Amino acid sequence: MNQNRRSIHKAFLATAATLLMGSVSNLALAATAEDLTRDANDALQTMYKSNQTALAISKKAKAILVFPKIVKAGLVFGGSYGEGVLMKRGNVAEYYNSVSASWGWQAGAETYTYVVFLMSDKAVNYLAKSKGWELGVGPSLVIVDAGVARNLSTSTLKGDAYAFITDQQGLMASLSIEGTKISRIKKR
Repeated sequence: MNQNRRSIHKAFLATAATLLMGSVSNLALAATAEDLTRDANDALQTMYKSNQTALAISKKAKAILVFPKIVKAGLVFGGSYGEGVLMKRGNVAEYYNSVSASWGWQAGAETYTYVVFLMSDKAVNYLAKSKGWELGVGPSLVIVDAGVARNLSTSTLKGDAYAFITDQQGLMASLSIEGTKISRIKKR
């Protein structure tokens, strides 16, 4: 009887995770390449107005990867999805998506903007040549929070990539194991 209950519980959780991932990916899809480009530009301008460190870093970056809206949700199993643009010299070079899956103690849903400043040719080339950038693998990535931003200036930049998360909305509590992959997509 106990084994049956566990099997039913696992099946329920797998079904819930599948439904959750389907709804998350549908929420985060941009309608067109034009919409995605406009949203990415708007997200960058909003971030620059409130974060002078990001503005200074942008001037030294080789490329900027902008995900204007990532949607994340979870209840034990979770995930996130968003589409973005790779900008070089202010112009869109390519389109990408960010997909993550997680497992552990988590509950809630949120949206946020995710911007990665690629500071070296190594980071730009890795993104271009890999079949998806798994965060934590490849070039070094520094997540910039308020503490890091206070001590960061263009003269102290040493990492290959700097990531900023802004415009968080919703509520998500999480103590989970998560993996994220960024991959090139075709967009019309």
